[in-house]
Amino acid sequence: MTSLSNQRWVLAKRPVGEPADDCFALQEVPVADLEEGQVRIEAHYLSLDPYMRGRMREGKSYAEPLKIGEVVTGESAGIVVESRSDRWAVGDALTAHQGWQTQIVADGDSPALLRADTALAPLQAWLGVLGMPGRTGFFGLQRVGLPQAGETLVVSAASGAVGSVVGQLGKILGLRVVGVAGGPEKCSYCRDELGFDACIDYKAGGLTEQLADACPQGVDVYFENVGGAVTRAVAGLFNPGARVPICGFVSLYNAEGDMAAMETPFTVLGGLETSPEHRFFLVGEWRDEWLEASAQLAGWIASGQLKYRETIAEGFACAPAAFRGLLAGKNFGKQLVHIAG
Repeated sequence: MTSLSNQRWVLAKRPVGEPADDCFALQEVPVADLEEGQVRIEAHYLSLDPYMRGRMREGKSYAEPLKIGEVVTGESAGIVVESRSDRWAVGDALTAHQGWQTQIVADGDSPALLRADTALAPLQAWLGVLGMPGRTGFFGLQRVGLPQAGETLVVSAASGAVGSVVGQLGKILGLRVVGVAGGPEKCSYCRDELGFDACIDYKAGGLTEQLADACPQGVDVYFENVGGAVTRAVAGLFNPGARVPICGFVSLYNAEGDMAAMETPFTVLGGLETSPEHRFFLVGEWRDEWLEASAQLAGWIASGQLKYRETIAEGFACAPAAFRGLLAGKNFGKQLVHIAG
């Protein structure tokens, strides 16, 4: 056994509403010696994403819920610092979907490990614009949204890690892009820096009327990230043949009670007289194409067609607080926690 220790956050109890501090427990455990084929990764950045809240909820879902005492699910980016694997050398940069922990021991051939090319973008970008959020926007819009030049795209959580990629990709593909975001600063960012045609502040009131004004030709694609009032406002604007990729609905993630009894995008869209084509998707459906998508996204960054922002919390200990802030929309762009390096 090495003298190294690993810090990890585990689920101490299931949240009711917003995840309070006592829902998490910080543990320090020894780091085991490597077995043949394994690597040790020093995590430099931790990714925080809305889907993690759903994994803390007990009940039927697309993935098994976290167990009490289990390391909180999540992805980190780091550097291989010790290797007994032919696949990885010391110094290699990678992302690891191994939960909230600082020293990760994993099998070198695990599909949870993915190479990060820091010649294309900084390490932490592989958790954001070149990572899961960026790929989610890339595949969700193109493979589920099926956009055509000249159509109108509405994207909720437009300044976020996924929504900002969706909106900018929409512009690259020749769509009219209307974002929905919270607050004038985020809306200004979407319009003035990212090039959206319009962005509606859902906190300003008159959401339905503002969206109708911004979409005079109706809505052909709605990229769903939040649910709730935004979904209801978009629902009356769909053109025949409209498509709705459902990435998530963060407005309900802290809600108490049985999710099956709540009004979700599925109940809103399914209850329309003419329901648009809609489905929930996971980026894992296109796993074999992830690195190709990242390379394409990196090319757009290099050409200036794709921009991104990050909110970085400092120190592993602040992960629960930063996670609460993410769920409340306090972050701007991709939410990360800087751990080391």
